[in-house]
Amino acid sequence: MIPPKSVEQADAQASYNAFLAVCPSRQLLDRISNKWVVLVLCALAGDAAGTSATGDAAGTTATAAVAGNSSDPAAGITMRYSALSRLLGGVSQKMLTQTLRALERDGLLTRTVAPTVPVTVTYELTDLGRSLYNVVQGLRYWAQENMGEVSAHRKEYDDAAG
Repeated sequence: MIPPKSVEQADAQASYNAFLAVCPSRQLLDRISNKWVVLVLCALAGDAAGTSATGDAAGTTATAAVAGNSSDPAAGITMRYSALSRLLGGVSQKMLTQTLRALERDGLLTRTVAPTVPVTVTYELTDLGRSLYNVVQGLRYWAQENMGEVSAHRKEYDDAAG
């Protein structure tokens, strides 16, 4: 016999259909398809230029999130706000703050405040955030690898259109 809680969870999960206008999963899709969300997830997974899973001088520190395998990008790293801001070229302070708060609200990252002088705030992916990173990293790589071809198609289309 299935426990009642599991039945309720299964019913709720089965009722989420992003093709329906009233489905709350559309809000989640909107959130996770944002470029800043993808880049923050990749940065906190240690999968960005200028960072490594062993940390660097820009405010990153290795974590033991995946059974001692600190060379695995999915293990993640902790990063300070300033390090994230420097890494994500072009993001405004307001947009980065909003993105981090939204990801924290959704349970995709944790924000830790250390009682130092000055106060130190770090961010790290949760297990849920790492599972999403495993999905969006392919999207980021695809965009980077295919941008040249997409640009050529855009130029061809724009030239033909006028």
